[in-house]
Amino acid sequence: MLPLHCSVAVICPEALALLVSRGLTSTGNAPMARKKAALDFEQSLADLQALVERLENGELSLEDSLTAFEQGVRLTRDCQSALTQAEQKVQVLLERDGELSEEPFDDAELPE
Repeated sequence: MLPLHCSVAVICPEALALLVSRGLTSTGNAPMARKKAALDFEQSLADLQALVERLENGELSLEDSLTAFEQGVRLTRDCQSALTQAEQKVQVLLERDGELSEEPFDDAELPE
């Protein structure tokens, strides 16, 4: 949700791109969005790191700090969700003969 003082009519291209990447709005190009799934995690993580740096600098107002914190919580959830999905995909890939191998990813051999 945009803060009350923001206007959708004057949203900058970077903010629109961020909203689209978070699935908060649509450009009508769903296949393209699926291709960017891996990049979304990296972008979310980079955005989260940038927010943490801004918060640690202590130069934000209280209102801006709260807004940044809310964004950080959303980004953290996005990253955790992406990691959970990746873990599930790895587990599916490690399934052999109907049984799921519980080996750590680093030591696992992928099925041929």
